Amino acid sequence: MPEAGPRARCEWADGGDPLMRAYHDAEWGVPLHDDRALFELLTLEGAQAGLSWRTVLGRREGYRAAFAGFDIGAVARLDEAARAALLADARIIRNRAKVASTVTNAQAIEALRAEGLSFDAYVWRFVGGAPLRHGYRALAELSAETEESRALSRDLRRRGFRFVGPTICYAFMQAAGLVNDHTADCFRYAELGG
Repeated sequence: MPEAGPRARCEWADGGDPLMRAYHDAEWGVPLHDDRALFELLTLEGAQAGLSWRTVLGRREGYRAAFAGFDIGAVARLDEAARAALLADARIIRNRAKVASTVTNAQAIEALRAEGLSFDAYVWRFVGGAPLRHGYRALAELSAETEESRALSRDLRRRGFRFVGPTICYAFMQAAGLVNDHTADCFRYAELGG
């Protein structure tokens, strides 16, 4: 049951896990406009496929170390030897397809930049440049995907991105603040303009 009073939280963050609570309170749903931070979240959301967010969040610092602080250019240039080394790195999820997708996605962001488009400008256009606000009352009301996440997924795939299905894209949109999906009773919903 969510905490009563002004510090009520979304149900998923109202347990006893301090890492999840801190992530909810400080980061989840905060609008991001930094290519590096957006690339990090896209990578972590893709890494989560088949796993819990807690598992991935617990390895976040390992991901930052392994992928050069999510420097897009540096990750885009990782060669086969570097990718093979990453598969032996216990700080990250050692899945060949997920590691390869991180490099491929960095290269796709570099291609966007070559077109004169930042990753930030690119992703925010799928929500008209401002966060969508749903005002759900319970976690059960949230969808796994939306028309916006399906459109983003289709276009990302067309541009060569991987691990960007509509469910992953929606989780990314929620995390990066393109969507304010804090429940209406959560103190962060109002703080983030709900």
